[in-house]
Amino acid sequence: MLKITVNDAIRMDAEKTAGGLLLNGELFAPDIVRIHGNRFHVIHDNQSYEAEVVEADPAAKSFTFKINGTRYQVSVRDRFDQLLEQMGMAHGAAGQVKDLKAPMPGLILSLAVTEGQEVKKGDPLLILEAMKMENVIKAPADATVKAIKVRKGDSVDKNQVLVLF
Repeated sequence: MLKITVNDAIRMDAEKTAGGLLLNGELFAPDIVRIHGNRFHVIHDNQSYEAEVVEADPAAKSFTFKINGTRYQVSVRDRFDQLLEQMGMAHGAAGQVKDLKAPMPGLILSLAVTEGQEVKKGDPLLILEAMKMENVIKAPADATVKAIKVRKGDSVDKNQVLVLF
């Protein structure tokens, strides 16, 4: 059984079946056709929808969809996530983050945080230019910025510490 949360407000139980997906005990079996890339045309209960997968983080089981222009943030918890939650270990790994290292060599274009600032998981911290591409480096967990070890314009090496939490 999966637990699905939409926009931190709507909660559903989901279960895969041969006929589709059971959402809160009701069959959900839409017709879905890929238009292009992450864009889809969906027909459900004789209604047509334009859907787009805006962001997908399978490791965190977090997804952002745009359906008919409205954004929906969806998170999924499987049985293992639910078991960890019951054991009080759901957020154990998030508290372990102590620093952020450069994922690749590059140039610091800008900093979006200051020392002492509280950040949430996914908040932008800085922009790292590498191979002529701008990469937004985001917070790996909820934390407080203890120290920033780089400045705008600095060149960094792979695995160099950028921010301490």
